[in-house]
Amino acid sequence: MLVARAKEKKILLDAYNSKQSEFIAIYGRRRVGKTYLVRELLGEKFFFSHTGVANKKTDVQLVAFYDSLKTYKMESKKPSNWIEAFGILKEKIEKSKEKKKVIFLDELSWIDTARSDFMAALEFFWNGWASGRKDILLIVCASSTSWMINKVVHNKGGLHNRLTGQIHLETFSLKDCEELAKAYGLVMSRKDILNCYMIMGGVPYYWSLLKKGYSLAQNIDAIFFAKDAPLKDEYKYLYASLFKNPEKYMQIVSTLGKKKLGMTRQEIIEKAKLTNSGALTRQLEELELCGFIRKYVEYGKKKKDSVYQLIDAFTLFYYHFMEKRSTDEHFWMNSVGTPKINTWQGLAFERVCMLHINQIKKKLEIGGVLTEAYSWYCKENEDEGILGAQIDLLIYRRDQIINICEMKYYEGVYVLGKKESENIAQRVSEFRKVTKTKCAIHPILVTTVGLKENIHSSIIQAVVTMDDLFE
Repeated sequence: MLVARAKEKKILLDAYNSKQSEFIAIYGRRRVGKTYLVRELLGEKFFFSHTGVANKKTDVQLVAFYDSLKTYKMESKKPSNWIEAFGILKEKIEKSKEKKKVIFLDELSWIDTARSDFMAALEFFWNGWASGRKDILLIVCASSTSWMINKVVHNKGGLHNRLTGQIHLETFSLKDCEELAKAYGLVMSRKDILNCYMIMGGVPYYWSLLKKGYSLAQNIDAIFFAKDAPLKDEYKYLYASLFKNPEKYMQIVSTLGKKKLGMTRQEIIEKAKLTNSGALTRQLEELELCGFIRKYVEYGKKKKDSVYQLIDAFTLFYYHFMEKRSTDEHFWMNSVGTPKINTWQGLAFERVCMLHINQIKKKLEIGGVLTEAYSWYCKENEDEGILGAQIDLLIYRRDQIINICEMKYYEGVYVLGKKESENIAQRVSEFRKVTKTKCAIHPILVTTVGLKENIHSSIIQAVVTMDDLFE
């Protein structure tokens, strides 16, 4: 059942086969499969494994560690502090004849309680002893991404630059989810997989909740809207598990959810009533690392004018349909085809496209060309004869071509009408007028099935379909 993750598996297996001791940190959003990856790949090779206990103090954490020692038949007295606990582990390692000792410490942020000195003991264990050996693979992991980044990945103390490898475990692509669905024995068309991805994104655990024999609509009702739906309260747990003081992060995300193209840092500060500080910088960086938002520069603007945009499928779905929760346990089944669903589908499809820019480039045969992805917007200005325009995705190519991507979610073959053709021509004209670019501008259609040829379709230079996004 361990599908995809080829790059991550290679990192871990290379570390296991290394001729020196290795220290690997794994981080990523809740439910993305961090623990599952390690256990499925190396579980049978564990010399020792321990998971922290949520919301418990140091004495309970030490009792739990002692219990884990006994589980691995490492009998000893109960440690009274973390230096002593790691000392017991060292003693057992020294007596072992196993070629490689794999030590997996999960939910590290739960273990590191206030005034516990756990991190100091971990530093002493690695720096003062384990790193000098050739037979240890230490893997650490935690659900709290912000904690992992600040305390381990970017540690400024004794663990600074001590990691030999790190894995930022990201969500699955459409292709990965198709492979996962097959592994679960789910019969789903690519349209079903796309629609499901627009709701759940590429979070493996969410996909594991899909039931065989159900339609997609039945599954969505069962997972999100039924009385005992497993993801009914996922939103509040999601941010609370990842971030300390999650309210600030949720405030940022909620604010970004109200503007399709995103906001600049200053706009976020003003709309969310936040303070311009280093804390905000860190919060934005961590939200980006977790894949909730993306940071981009509008074409023609400077890096300091970067825009932040909400990109997480589940969070977008939550704001559209779960924040003000319906009491109808069959809400999704009864809402399919309504204007509200149709509007959301257009927006959600755009986000999926933005997460699969590499697949779009592959279809356009520009995978080897240096490119930059942007969005662009200009306001109406009567004095300068500017009508105003918005482009959600454009790809600037070093071969002096700019692809303007028109992203259209459609049930069948898309039919480009006169009005939409004129709108595309206007966007191209306004973009050229405002940016004064000398590049050739190629309008590209990204849609589900394809484009019907008619008198208006010639403006489109290339078509990218749903199938191309699965490459």
